[in-house]
Amino acid sequence: MAKSLTSRVAVYTGMFDPVHLGHLDIIRRGSRLFDRLVVGVGINPEKAPLFTAEERVDLLRQVVKRFDNVEVEAFDGLAVRFVRDVGANVMLRGLRTLTDMEYEFTMTLTNLSLDNELETIFLMAKEEYSHVSSTLLRQIASFKGDLSKFVTSEVKDALERKFQE
Repeated sequence: MAKSLTSRVAVYTGMFDPVHLGHLDIIRRGSRLFDRLVVGVGINPEKAPLFTAEERVDLLRQVVKRFDNVEVEAFDGLAVRFVRDVGANVMLRGLRTLTDMEYEFTMTLTNLSLDNELETIFLMAKEEYSHVSSTLLRQIASFKGDLSKFVTSEVKDALERKFQE
């Protein structure tokens, strides 16, 4: 039998390279469902992100400061271990497309095999964010396109600075 938790804590993990309005919508909605929401910024040595882990954490902290119950932390290693390290047993995930569903289904089954008390809760992306991805935004920024519909002003400025370097 699963142990009872005194507060409802969830973790939302990702690369957030960069964080966009779709991510923020999941964070906003998750912050209403849980007493505490920890946003875990993944460090994957096999990937070469545009922003360093420190920059991604800093940008996220800037854009989530209006949510009293949201924290941002970097992590490396297994997400399931990070979830337990912060005192949670729930992973929050956002779904945009059927392709996301296939990937997330596989990850959920893998995570359950690593920790059978870990629950995953999915939130569907709102229609206006269902096509937005960090990869797409990096491409738009590289061609100096208008990012204002997809990211906050802080993130827009950071992307523009990255592509001026």
